[in-house]
Amino acid sequence: MRALAGYAVLGCVIFGLSILIADWIVPDHDWIADTISDLGAGKYEYIVDIGIYAFSASLIAIALLAAHHHLGGTGWSAGLVAFAILGLIVFLVGARNEYGDSDQDGVVIHRYLVYALGLLMAAAPALMAHGARQVSPAHGRALIVLSVLWCLSAPVFFFLPTSVDGLYERALGLIAFAVVGTLAHLFYAVARDQ
Repeated sequence: MRALAGYAVLGCVIFGLSILIADWIVPDHDWIADTISDLGAGKYEYIVDIGIYAFSASLIAIALLAAHHHLGGTGWSAGLVAFAILGLIVFLVGARNEYGDSDQDGVVIHRYLVYALGLLMAAAPALMAHGARQVSPAHGRALIVLSVLWCLSAPVFFFLPTSVDGLYERALGLIAFAVVGTLAHLFYAVARDQ
């Protein structure tokens, strides 16, 4: 449990570093205006792809931890399934290399993946909050706050001008990292206490 919790955080760090490195290396990139998807296309796509796959594995690690230390109830079960599906969605975003760039080769699913990611990232922490509260009321509250914050802020992304949507997307990423970090800390504490 400690190893998986540690990796869940490490995957977030790797993703964050991959974005910073790509921001620096990719020519003519504006980190305020250009989204992470823009970084994931072109000659240097492998840099961001490494981070995307690392974060995908972080989400799977949370799902494995939640299944291993099941805190009961259908909400907890639904939440752990949501994290497993989130891991798959994030992996597909990296593997498909579509990035919503009007690519017409085959079936373009990037937009649908983004919508599903948005909905599941709102639902998963809320679904697990009750179970988390049984171990730590503070963690349960944090998951609710993060879920509400995501619900209020994520839809705004679709209405932003392209001059600032890159910066805003990175802020949303920090919320997702906070969700993973909160649960990783909860499971690490459980493992330590056992």
